[in-house]
Amino acid sequence: MISKGYVFWLFGLSGSGKSTLGDPLTNMLRGRGVPVLRLDGDTLRGGLNSGLGFSDVDRTENLRRAAEVANLGVTSQLLVVASFITPSERHRQLVRQIVGPENISTIYLSAIAEVCHDRDAKGLYAKASRGEISPMTGFGSPFESPQSPDLVLNTGEEPLAVSAARLTAFAAARLDFSPGETKPPS
Repeated sequence: MISKGYVFWLFGLSGSGKSTLGDPLTNMLRGRGVPVLRLDGDTLRGGLNSGLGFSDVDRTENLRRAAEVANLGVTSQLLVVASFITPSERHRQLVRQIVGPENISTIYLSAIAEVCHDRDAKGLYAKASRGEISPMTGFGSPFESPQSPDLVLNTGEEPLAVSAARLTAFAAARLDFSPGETKPPS
């Protein structure tokens, strides 16, 4: 049972559905009266991390800062829903180390690069193919398959509504919500 701050860290390629699935999870938690901090890679890169590029050093710093903010949320007894590509196992271990392994669930959104390229909601793969973004994870920069995520959602093959239902059920179980409960147990 979780009665303090906690992080649900969604990761995967651009276009795998991290933001799309993070929003319903956030809404479910808020609907139960739970204070939630929503962190998204695009939002942080537009503000706190706006000076960072996409080199390995900058990606690491981007994720370090995001994890530090998530840890502040945990310290403030908030539930944090974070959506970041988090391309390497080294990055995932850094995040887990900063937040604390007891305070985080990692959720891998699995979708092959071709599916993500086809979705390309933000036009990033198109920009990468024109050489406007380099390097881009999944297009010239590798994404390492995770070693041991807490949950895998195959967003490349199952409908996003199914993935969203599986994610919210996973979170409710982690938080030990009983049916109809409005707040996490203290």
